[in-house]
Amino acid sequence: MPREIDVFSLLMPGLLPILAGCVLLFVVLDLVLARLGFYRFTWHASLFRVALFAAMFSGASLLAWR
Repeated sequence: MPREIDVFSLLMPGLLPILAGCVLLFVVLDLVLARLGFYRFTWHASLFRVALFAAMFSGASLLAWR
């Protein structure tokens, strides 16, 4: 995984595209789970959302590290 990515002569962190992809995937997944009523079964919905995003981002980052 490159440390920096060149975007229009601007160096950006290599994790930035992974973060953007995880945010988009999380928004879609969050809408689906909210529509299905999944958050009624969780103890603390906001804490579950943060943990879900952290798990998605860290998993995607570790997969990109390989």
